[in-house]
Amino acid sequence: MEWIQEIGLIALCAHSIGILTAINAIMKTRTSQGAIAWALTLFMFPYIAVPAYWIFGRNRFHGYVEARRSENRGVEHMTQTIRGVASEYLVDGKLPYQLRTFENLADFPFSRRNSIQLLIDGQATFDAIFAAIEKAEKYVLVQFYIIHDDELGRALQTRLIERAKAGVRVYVLYDEIGSYGLSRKYVHELREAGIEIVPFHTTKGRGNRFQLNFRNHRKIVIVDGQTAFVGGHNVGDEYMGRSKTFGPWRDTHVVLRGPAVQAVQRSFLEDWNWATHELPQVDWAPRPTDEDQQVLVLPTGPADDFERCTLFFVQAINMAEKRVWIATPYFVPDPPVIAALQLAAIRGCDVRIMLPERPDHILVYLSAFSFIAEAAPHGVRFFRYEPGFLHQKVVLIDDDFAAVGTANLDNRSFHLNFEIMIAAADTKFAADVAAMLEADFTHCREAHAEELEKQSYLFRLTVALSRLMAPIQ
Repeated sequence: MEWIQEIGLIALCAHSIGILTAINAIMKTRTSQGAIAWALTLFMFPYIAVPAYWIFGRNRFHGYVEARRSENRGVEHMTQTIRGVASEYLVDGKLPYQLRTFENLADFPFSRRNSIQLLIDGQATFDAIFAAIEKAEKYVLVQFYIIHDDELGRALQTRLIERAKAGVRVYVLYDEIGSYGLSRKYVHELREAGIEIVPFHTTKGRGNRFQLNFRNHRKIVIVDGQTAFVGGHNVGDEYMGRSKTFGPWRDTHVVLRGPAVQAVQRSFLEDWNWATHELPQVDWAPRPTDEDQQVLVLPTGPADDFERCTLFFVQAINMAEKRVWIATPYFVPDPPVIAALQLAAIRGCDVRIMLPERPDHILVYLSAFSFIAEAAPHGVRFFRYEPGFLHQKVVLIDDDFAAVGTANLDNRSFHLNFEIMIAAADTKFAADVAAMLEADFTHCREAHAEELEKQSYLFRLTVALSRLMAPIQ
């Protein structure tokens, strides 16, 4: 009978821990729905739910927050430095109030005298990145969520090693989970050449050991403080369309020149400081271009004091008068975003969401059916991109505002990932984005809310269950 008593004691302990954890979830979970879901699961199934909660339950990266408070005086000093040296190029206070909202989200104003250009798909993107790296004279900053030791990864490695041997300082930052398969040999060869390469550890720091749900999803390359590349591409052959599973890979990057590059550089250095407790010496002198495009850089993440990424999308959608076109691989939006999309459609805007036809994450793909069924009846139109996998993150508002970056329209980007968006209040760039998306729409089929109702009961049940898991997708 002793074994029965032992099992009973174990069960009592497990349920006691479950209750205590449920209290923690009620106190700290962001939404009432999420709090109820966690509390019930923790109470009823503590054996599974307790470890799941401590891995997936948090949406605030406290270690990074603490680092900002204790270590990032140097990073904050950089903000003041940028404002000082680039003051004549800042648009500060000279914009319509809708755009000033974005400045308050970014903690840094729009700047002028920038040049921003689209890089469509992998070939154009990495041709431009490699050409810039080959011309580097002082330093190269590289940050990707995923780096693979494959043909594209080795092409990047070769160029970085060549510049390092020529005396150029090279810094490489990669996400520890996104790049979990990166070989030690690849990293060792870079370090042997004098390149500083480190992972961004989301599990580093007090209380973060088992917190695996955060990611640094940013993709940044900066050369000599003059040219910056930001967008959806990671370093892997699939991003060049070489994947047998996905075939053609549809993605978008931008190349940025001008004073806004300094704000991208600041984002990289804050992440580097978290990873290394060091700040590399970089060039802060702005390099204005002959173009006069107004650009804003918006880094967001789980260490923010408020939900900047969510608010960026809500504000962008709310200021639309004619159209809202968004391309995203994942559509698992928060209620405020759904409401903003519905309101835009109700007031007569052309609201279109472009999604992939082929899934790469099945739960996210299934969840989207539920959100489409919720939004489509109010006039929001959905399009499925058919030729391959759609991975671009693009926003177009009316004829004068567009953004390209790393943030998806999903819970991960809103609350769990470090992201960065490059926004331009510029008719020329908006026209370029419009032309690009118009071409993409010709390769789409329109999806309708009725598609879910036509599926089997088991499929609809799976969709409903997938939506319940939206907070951790």
